[in-house]
Amino acid sequence: MNLAAKIEQADILLLACYELGHQPLSLAGPLAALRDAGITAKAVDLSIEEFPTELATTATFIAIAVPMHTAMHLGVSAAKRIRELNPNTHICFFGLYAWLNSGYLLSEYADSVIGGEYEQPLLELIRELDQGGSPARVAGVSTPDSKSQPYLQRNSALVPERSHLPALSNYTHYAHNGTHTPSGYVEASRGCLHTCKHCPVVPVYAGRFFITPLEVVLADIRQQVTSGAGHITFGDPDFLNGPRHALKVARALHDEFPDVTFNFTTKVEHILEKRSLFPELRELGCTFIVSAFESTSNTILERLDKGHTLADMEEALEILKQSAISIQPTWMPFTPWTSMEDYLHMLNWIRECGLIANTPAIQLAVRMLVPPNSALLKHPDTHTWLGKLDPHNFSYQWTHADPRMDTLQEQVAELAENHAGTEHYQSFAAIEQLAYKIAGLEPPQWETPEESLPVPSRLTEDWFC
Repeated sequence: MNLAAKIEQADILLLACYELGHQPLSLAGPLAALRDAGITAKAVDLSIEEFPTELATTATFIAIAVPMHTAMHLGVSAAKRIRELNPNTHICFFGLYAWLNSGYLLSEYADSVIGGEYEQPLLELIRELDQGGSPARVAGVSTPDSKSQPYLQRNSALVPERSHLPALSNYTHYAHNGTHTPSGYVEASRGCLHTCKHCPVVPVYAGRFFITPLEVVLADIRQQVTSGAGHITFGDPDFLNGPRHALKVARALHDEFPDVTFNFTTKVEHILEKRSLFPELRELGCTFIVSAFESTSNTILERLDKGHTLADMEEALEILKQSAISIQPTWMPFTPWTSMEDYLHMLNWIRECGLIANTPAIQLAVRMLVPPNSALLKHPDTHTWLGKLDPHNFSYQWTHADPRMDTLQEQVAELAENHAGTEHYQSFAAIEQLAYKIAGLEPPQWETPEESLPVPSRLTEDWFC
């Protein structure tokens, strides 16, 4: 019996937990690698599908994708349940947050952890186990007895396997002019050239990024458009890390599917540096971009090594406005260094710039996470604000020097949850009232209601963490 035939008979289960409401690329990529090697696996997306009790009970190998913090919580819950059902199965965690939290995972739930470009190590791990070998022999695989660095070698260019995943209609939609269209998700690159201090990509990729070949990206787009996608999200940490590649991808998308729109994520500094690209990107179908503004305090922006200032943010808004491209800024309004004055200034700036409709309430509640291995831990004054590691929540604790800020964060988070689905202006106004009340100040009176402005194009999923 050949090796592929032996592995094909084994019960291999891949689990995704949550990927910002998108159909999980973390399943589609490994499924393609396994399929190409002649290996059959089952895949389940726990954000859409029920926990697969029968499969989890019989599987000999289970891999759990945790590309983000929310997925870690759900993935650990799944692992607990798996261990109760199937104590002897091999559990592997893979993705950004798997490597960041490898110490905790390997001590509690995981037999192995993979970080970086995970498809090839995952395939080799399955082969090694099938031969009765040691997982520690596989490059990029950490075990309780052997710590490996993230795997940062280029994977073979395979088109993601999506045919066995839930339909796109189950996932986030593109909202535009009162209509909702299924949205696809692709990555034209992985990793990032930049080293923002708070970003979870940085400890894993350390300033490196990998281009996905044009033909692979286009083939993945093609299969999702065929499945009903009328909009594509480019999920790269920064789409403009490779601007020439990005433009080739956007042109190819428009040439084949002129009615399909798209969005992407990029840094403020790229908006300024590549301003000449945006008129063409708009013509090619870009309707909005996501950019990590994070704060309106230049002091905090510098501390986070964001590479931009408040003035740069304002210039970026003007560049996008002239190109008729909307923006959805992301924020990290609660850090150990954010003062009450900083928070109120951010609210005023958002209102004055006409960005209330572009700012989901949950964005105004985001509290800085400090996962293990975070670049934030290398700052020289860390001892003045950093608390103990809370491994169960995958982050170091910290408490603000001004107790009002911790109170405000908790109450804004509760308010955002209670206002889920509410029109953005109403949520913003409630948060504004709350912030001024806790600050002991009278809120300003605004004459022009923001809700009279056009609703910008966006995705129906608001969470970014």
